[in-house]
Amino acid sequence: MSFSISGKTAVVTGAANGVGLAIARHFADQKANVVFADRDEKRLVREVGEQARKTDSNVRYFTGDLRRKLTVTNLLSATIDAFDRVDILVNACRQVLLSDPLNPDEDAMSELIEQNLMTGFRLTQAVANRMIRQAEEDGRERATVGSIVNVSSIAARRAHPKLLAYSVSCAALDQMTRSMAVALASHRIRVNAIAFGSMMSASLQEALKEDRLGRSDIITHTPLGRIASAAEAAEAAQFLASEGSGFITGHTITVDGGRTLIDSVDAPMH
Repeated sequence: MSFSISGKTAVVTGAANGVGLAIARHFADQKANVVFADRDEKRLVREVGEQARKTDSNVRYFTGDLRRKLTVTNLLSATIDAFDRVDILVNACRQVLLSDPLNPDEDAMSELIEQNLMTGFRLTQAVANRMIRQAEEDGRERATVGSIVNVSSIAARRAHPKLLAYSVSCAALDQMTRSMAVALASHRIRVNAIAFGSMMSASLQEALKEDRLGRSDIITHTPLGRIASAAEAAEAAQFLASEGSGFITGHTITVDGGRTLIDSVDAPMH
């Protein structure tokens, strides 16, 4: 079974930095057509320009606030205008905020449910409907019509008081992954997620700037004894996007160096 995504068209959200950017770059390196989507236009222009010069790959960027329904519609339209179809969606646009469970003004719940769950849900609906139409137009029987990959976190299975809202939003995303996988299975659209931990994401980089002991603390709680690179996240995403995982749907694959195997309540939050 091939892990190739060459010639496929992928939309990657959260592609201006961190894990989303790593996935978008990697997909372009693997000769996929890639739409880098994010709110940060300045950074997107720079990253897409560098990618195009490096690989001569078919890359585009889309700027907008995907919390808005019209922006979701416009992103899909821009993708179809550029590449005629969409085969892969990676919902990597996520936010990490500390929350105070006893303070309704600082609990972050509504904000993170909207950002980490609803944004991906609306885009999944739009892209899945497009994939279904494409399959009808193609008139061919294929093992997979499309693949949707959600970026989640091991926080979904942990209970850290300062990450209440983030944990709940990730847990909800994992359940959405399972439910959408069942709903879309008859259309041959696969839906999976990757739960990251011990990953050098943009949020972790920011956290480590203020916590000098954080790096060694994370490594101590990680059986493999290191923090993963964002590139390793991208390789996991390619596996789920490719036909190499053609009989996998509704699963959340954990990529954490073994963190969740030994986590204790006093482990670092990332």
